[in-house]
Amino acid sequence: MEQLRSQSENTLIGELEMDYVELTQDRVVMTMPVGPKTRQPFGILHGGASVALAETVASMATAINIDLRKCHPVGMEINANHIRSKSDGEVIATATPFHKGRTSMVWDIKITGENEKLICISRCTMAVVANR
Repeated sequence: MEQLRSQSENTLIGELEMDYVELTQDRVVMTMPVGPKTRQPFGILHGGASVALAETVASMATAINIDLRKCHPVGMEINANHIRSKSDGEVIATATPFHKGRTSMVWDIKITGENEKLICISRCTMAVVANR
């Protein structure tokens, strides 16, 4: 995870202070603080920040299920339903698979607060693309 953290510097992951908690082939968990960088002007978590977190956990989940020497993950489609607002603390995103195929994967992502109350649900389809 330290290597991933260092590779995430100077990227959206680093800028939004997303952090890796758990990385397994069937479950990826990441956190993100809710603060000035992730709030919208009305003081609550920006839906786009939630979607960025959701796609990041789906991308990482796909990456650890493929041979990165031969291919890489690319987001194809993502949807999100914002259930509850949050104005501080952190959110926790957990990705689990709906489908893990050779050329695409579909991930279920649940974003909760520290109290485990649901903030956002998302589904993300990832393409597995051959390296050039």
